[in-house]
Amino acid sequence: MDRVGGGTDREIGRVPAATRRPVAAGGPAEQREGSRGPGTARQRTASRSHRGDPDDDRGGPPVARNRDDEHWDDQADARPPFADAPAPPPDVLPKGEVYDWYTRGLDLLDGGNAAAAVTLLTHAAQAEPRSRSVREALARAQFDAGMYAEAVESFGWIISVNPADDYAQFGLGLAAAKTGDLASAVEHLALAAAMRPDISHYATALRGARAALAANR
Repeated sequence: MDRVGGGTDREIGRVPAATRRPVAAGGPAEQREGSRGPGTARQRTASRSHRGDPDDDRGGPPVARNRDDEHWDDQADARPPFADAPAPPPDVLPKGEVYDWYTRGLDLLDGGNAAAAVTLLTHAAQAEPRSRSVREALARAQFDAGMYAEAVESFGWIISVNPADDYAQFGLGLAAAKTGDLASAVEHLALAAAMRPDISHYATALRGARAALAANR
């Protein structure tokens, strides 16, 4: 993928595998360990466990700053943004034929056929319009298919339901950068990095977007 502001293709254009989400055997659920972002692979475990690097134990309180990000100069509070936001409503999990579309769409995405995945996942999203699981999978497929404006819309819908979803903020930031809206990219990547300062590629993408925005001024 193309670079944004000097970062590597892996750092900016695709979410590292450690943050991507598998599908549980009983159906998709809302969280995040080990599955794929606006990139490849199946998603979601059945628990609300947080995504992050493989050695992320999430045992301590949130950190306000990312010490690895030399450009992170925001004077953040000890609590991340949206810390007091109410919990999102329960996800609407696809069933029956819609679940088949969903899982087949993820298989196609795993196999690198993002355009076909978009077709199936669009049908699934139309059938289950309130499902964040389906909408996130669609957003990832749209991103990989180069449909960046559509990915912005899909990630934006997830954020409208749950603004504290750091992964959706990150995905929206990446997609916005691809459309050339670097100001919006910086805004959403900064939120993602503030919510999860332990995830290094959030800060890396933020640095890249900030550098690109500064270069265009």
